[in-house]
Amino acid sequence: MTTSPALREAATLSNALMDWLLNAALPVWHTHGIDRVHGGFHEKLGLKLEIEPFDRRTRVIARQVFCFALAGRLGWDGPWMAAVNDGIDYFFAKAMTPDGAVRMVIHADGTPKDDTFNLYDHAFALFACAAAASVSDQRAAIAAKAVAIRDRLVAAYKHPERGFEESAPRTLPLKANPHMHLFEACLAWEEIGGDAEWSHLADEIATLCLEKFLEPQQGWLREFFDGDWAPMPGEDGRICEPGHQFEWAWLLTRWGTSRNRPDARAAAVRLADLGERYGVDGERNVAINTLLDDCSIVDASARLWPQTERMKGHAALALTAPDDAALQHHLRFMAAGARSLQGYLAVETPGLWRDRMEVDGSYRPEPAPASTFYHIILGIEEFKKAIKALEART
Repeated sequence: MTTSPALREAATLSNALMDWLLNAALPVWHTHGIDRVHGGFHEKLGLKLEIEPFDRRTRVIARQVFCFALAGRLGWDGPWMAAVNDGIDYFFAKAMTPDGAVRMVIHADGTPKDDTFNLYDHAFALFACAAAASVSDQRAAIAAKAVAIRDRLVAAYKHPERGFEESAPRTLPLKANPHMHLFEACLAWEEIGGDAEWSHLADEIATLCLEKFLEPQQGWLREFFDGDWAPMPGEDGRICEPGHQFEWAWLLTRWGTSRNRPDARAAAVRLADLGERYGVDGERNVAINTLLDDCSIVDASARLWPQTERMKGHAALALTAPDDAALQHHLRFMAAGARSLQGYLAVETPGLWRDRMEVDGSYRPEPAPASTFYHIILGIEEFKKAIKALEART
C-alpha cells in the first residue's frame, strides 16, 4: 500500500513525541525525579521542578521502574539501567511487608505508612518486576520475587469463581481496573518467557472481562461489581471510563491476536468505537473522564492518561485492521490522540506535563504527577511501534 496522509501525519507526531521523551522528559525525571537522599522516586514535580516530600504510593515506585526499563528499550542513552536496578531494589526493601505483601503507601523517607492490601498495587508490583527482569542480570531473582507475590495473591485473595477479591474478608465493590493492570502484568511476563501460570491467569482475566465486565448489548466496559460479578446496583454499576474503554481495547487486541480469538478483537473494536463516539469531546479533542452506560456525562474534565490510552487502543487496532478503510479510521484517531497529548506536554519546563484539562479547555495548575509518566512513555512506544510496522508494509 502507499503511505497515506494519515500515516505521514502520525509518523511526524511520533518523531516529535520521541524527541520530547528522549531529550526532555527522561533527563528531567532522572535528574529531578529520583530521590538522591532517601532512595526511590518523588511522587510529583512542581512545574518549575519544585520538590515536596509527599508520601509515596508504591504503585508509583513500580511505574517509575517500568519507565526507566522502557527508556532503555527505546534507546535513551542516559543511565537507565542504574535507575532500574536501584528502583527495584528500593521497591523490594521499602514497598513490601515482611510477609511478602505489597504495601500501599510509604512515607517520603521510606518508612511504612499504610500496609492495607490493594489489588491495584500488587498488579503494578508484578508489572514492574516484569520490566526489570526483562533488562536486568538479576532476572532469576526478580522472577522468583514476582512468582512469590503472585502465588501469595492467589492463595489469599482469589475469588471463588474467577478473578480476585478486594480484601479478605470480602468488601465491595469488586473492581475491573486492578484486574486490567494484572492482565497487563501477566501479558508482560508471558512476553518475556515467564512460567505458564502467567498465561493461565491472563486467560482467566480476559474471559472474566469478556463475560462479566462488558455490558452485553452495546459493549460498554463497567467498572464496579458485586460479589458474584454482577454490576453494582445504582449508578456505581453503570459508570464507564473512556480511558479504560481504550485501554482494554489495547489489551484485548493483544491477547486476542495471540490466542486467535476474533471475539476478543470484536469486543475491542466496540470498546474503542464507544469511546470515540461518546467519550471524546470533539471540540477539545480529548477523551473525557467519566460517563454512564446511557452516554450521559458524569465528569467532562479530561485527565492526561485517557489520551495515551486512546493512542494505544487505536494503535493495536490499526495493526490488526482487516482492510484499508479500517486502518485509516484507526490511524486518524491515533493521530488525534497524539495531538491532544501534545497539549498536556506544552509547559514552561520541557519534560513535565499538565495532568488535567477542565471543561472550559484550561489546564489545572498543579504539580506533574510521576504516576502519569507510565501512561505517557508506554503510549509513545505503542504509537512508535505501530507506525514502524505500518511503514514497513508500504
